[in-house]
Amino acid sequence: MKKNSYQQLSRRERQVLDVLYREERASAARIRERMPDPPSYSAVRALLRVLEEKGVIRHEVQDMHYVYLPAVPRDEAKRSALRHLVGTFFGGSVEAAVATLVSGDELSKAELDRLGRMIDKRRKEEGR
Repeated sequence: MKKNSYQQLSRRERQVLDVLYREERASAARIRERMPDPPSYSAVRALLRVLEEKGVIRHEVQDMHYVYLPAVPRDEAKRSALRHLVGTFFGGSVEAAVATLVSGDELSKAELDRLGRMIDKRRKEEGR
């Protein structure tokens, strides 16, 4: 997936891709079941065809049925989505995004401790 591909997908295309990242692999029927306010089965099949043409997903044949899976590794997609989120909501500032998470109630003490250790490790690696 190219750097900005995820955000260039339509809402429905992103929904299909979200299902595939959660499920890892799924038939068109399973994807439709897992979509919010699902479109018709034929509309899902059309979305799958478009996503394959865009190179975002691929299919394999399993027991004479198509099974779809993401063409981009989950970690690469996570980084792309995070870049988009940070760019859109935090003006490109990773520090502002992390500060928002740390200042809220979403993180437990254990999570904050783990993040602190990760930051310390990164500082040592960078020689800071």
